[in-house]
Amino acid sequence: MSLVLHYHPYSRAAGTLWALEEAGQPYELKVVDIMKGEQKGPGLVAKNPMGKLPTLEDGDVVVTEAAAICLYLADRYAPGKLAPALDDPRRGTYLRWSFFAPSVIEPAVMAKVSGWTYKEVAAGWGNYDSMIAAAESALAHGPFVLGEQFSMADVVLGGLLRFMLQFKTIEPRAAFTGYVARLDQRPAFQRAEARNLAMRQQLGLK
Repeated sequence: MSLVLHYHPYSRAAGTLWALEEAGQPYELKVVDIMKGEQKGPGLVAKNPMGKLPTLEDGDVVVTEAAAICLYLADRYAPGKLAPALDDPRRGTYLRWSFFAPSVIEPAVMAKVSGWTYKEVAAGWGNYDSMIAAAESALAHGPFVLGEQFSMADVVLGGLLRFMLQFKTIEPRAAFTGYVARLDQRPAFQRAEARNLAMRQQLGLK
């Protein structure tokens, strides 16, 4: 088993389980106690200088950043299925919305929630209202980002929207709630959720 995910169920690594389940490869979870700050220990920092989760090892390859891990798994283990081929015209759309989630949605929501003052022309995420309109447009042409075909872009985008809807940091537009409800029906997502729950129980967490 070459895939090892440095993990805690109360970290972004919990969402990475869904990507691993979709990829369909065996994997090992290596629990990192973030309550005790173990993610900042020398062992993990040597692999991920940010000292954060998720951190994925695939043999000698180390991949960090949740969205990057998702795209890596799709290209490495499910090309043409979870990731459009390099010469597929849909790959541009796939990459566009995969990067939009962490680089535009997340900071735009943080800016709104935290009351940041900034110049919109200087911020890569623009403003909240434009972000919402753009995110809705990503879902306008089908049940998934690529229309009828589910892809790892849906794990990245849908996972973030689910989290934000759960914590009420983004408005529950019908396009978002319907999309997340469709994603919740995926067997891989349900397996990941069951494993996250089991790990919380094993670790004595609520």
